[in-house]
Amino acid sequence: MNINRLLSLLGIARRAGRISWGRDAVEESLGKGKAHLVLVAEDISAKTAAGVRFSAERAGVPVLSIHETIESVSQAIGKRAGIVAVLDEGFAKKIKTLVEESSAGNAEKGRETI
Repeated sequence: MNINRLLSLLGIARRAGRISWGRDAVEESLGKGKAHLVLVAEDISAKTAAGVRFSAERAGVPVLSIHETIESVSQAIGKRAGIVAVLDEGFAKKIKTLVEESSAGNAEKGRETI
């Protein structure tokens, strides 16, 4: 399933040092132009998500909401976080592809997209 692949890839990116996590670190990465993609967990607060979306929009970085909880993202990366910035272009492209594939698959089955 693409969700498991997504979480696995986030774990690999974390071990490779290619992500930042948490609102402050993500916004810092966006401000420095290091982020290529921002992922937001489904249960993050609306205020936090809006702030990060605003920062990402100013930086021209795409933001994807994933159908995963803070807990599952945290387990994947080994740190408590519901917002993750992907700092590597290759990881960002692959993660975006996985999210789009999952969204298309869920839409075909009549499920909510991630």
